[in-house]
Amino acid sequence: MVPLTTRLTSLLGVRTPVISAPMAGASGGELAAAVAQGGGFGFIQAGYQSKQKLKEELEKAKAILGVSSLQRAPIGVGFISWILEAEGASSNDLLDTALESRVNAIWLAFGNDIGRWVAYVREYDRRQADGHKTLVFVQLSSEEEAAGAVNNWKVDVLVAQGIEAGGHGRASAPPLLTLISSLLNTIPEEGPPIVAAGGLANGAHVAACLTLGASGVAMGTRFLLTPESLYTDAQKKALISAGSNSTVRTLAFDRARGTLGWPTGIDGRALMNQTVKDLEAGVPIEEVQKLFQRSIQDGDPDRMLVWAGTGVALMNQIKGAANVVTELHQETVQHLERAVFIRSAA
Repeated sequence: MVPLTTRLTSLLGVRTPVISAPMAGASGGELAAAVAQGGGFGFIQAGYQSKQKLKEELEKAKAILGVSSLQRAPIGVGFISWILEAEGASSNDLLDTALESRVNAIWLAFGNDIGRWVAYVREYDRRQADGHKTLVFVQLSSEEEAAGAVNNWKVDVLVAQGIEAGGHGRASAPPLLTLISSLLNTIPEEGPPIVAAGGLANGAHVAACLTLGASGVAMGTRFLLTPESLYTDAQKKALISAGSNSTVRTLAFDRARGTLGWPTGIDGRALMNQTVKDLEAGVPIEEVQKLFQRSIQDGDPDRMLVWAGTGVALMNQIKGAANVVTELHQETVQHLERAVFIRSAA
């Protein structure tokens, strides 16, 4: 396989600058391990899980990768920071579960006090005797957020999330390519590498982000369509059937399931369906919630939650996550080589 070396691959010790984003309800140990086996870097999402459930997913990933409980795991764990802030002392237990497992990275997003958790990770590492440094990823969508993450928190990786992203994100985020360019103009050249996220579906997209100056990409929706993701068959079928205008940014699903702790300005991109339409039409929230819960039990895609980015229409097949990473690597190399050829011919 032709090498594809960037600052990110060197930092993570992987051969492909492709990351599976941490997605609540989808990114478990099996998916993170499969992405790692393919040459990328996989994240488990702690999300709304208990400490015990997170521990089980970490142990599952380690078993698949053949890593003992005492060895560092070549994967990461993502945390929704407002949930950590709401949980109080038990949040330390949740973070400790990941850190004690010696994961390579922690991903933090969507909080009002993210710096607190960055400091917690740094202090944990400082107390250990093995010198291991846990890499800290922080997800953001503006120059202001990036400046704080670089200057105040000294994070290791910036995840630039554009408006095209599926799942939760900042409603005012610029398009991804604009965001990458603005961040490259803001942070110093020696600053942390940038990982691009939002609407990415194939190797052409990866090549475009690398050419623009990103060191890697984080993909979510593409990894939902794998056997290893925790999405149900009904959710995967809905993704495959989606078109280019099938997604919408909304808080309807958070209202339907009662997850309303998101910081101001955050909403989510998902497949448009009757749950959104009902709330927009003024159907009482109690009725919407009842129908939403029934849709989960029945596997009804017309009301259930299916997060998806704008690139979903370019995805029409379920493939193993390791194979997805391999294909993305090959496609990316081909597009980069084609770009070099065109420049040389000119």
